[in-house]
Amino acid sequence: MKPGFNNRRPPKKEDLHKINENITAKEVRVVGENVAVDVYPTAKAIEMAYEQGLDLVEISPNAVPPVCKIVDYKKYLYEQKKKTKRDQSECGKARGEGNSFWTEYGRARYRL
Repeated sequence: MKPGFNNRRPPKKEDLHKINENITAKEVRVVGENVAVDVYPTAKAIEMAYEQGLDLVEISPNAVPPVCKIVDYKKYLYEQKKKTKRDQSECGKARGEGNSFWTEYGRARYRL
């Protein structure tokens, strides 16, 4: 065994979204339930999230200013995972084209 291979750890998994204090922007656009959609300083937005017992999650970091949502982060991740699974399952569904129906499995198309 080569030296140094015993101490290898799997690479650290980075968070998908910036949450609460990890948001680096000075101002953010806040959306969510029970919140007026507006631009707030990041500290004020985090405070608003804590008052509701929720997290401030950066949804769209490339927007100016970045868009953040006040939501329970674990619930948000669950909903995103559920949505991607649903989208993947709809990939092979039958669809109608005129009077005939076609379905796709991989690269093959079958007429029903």
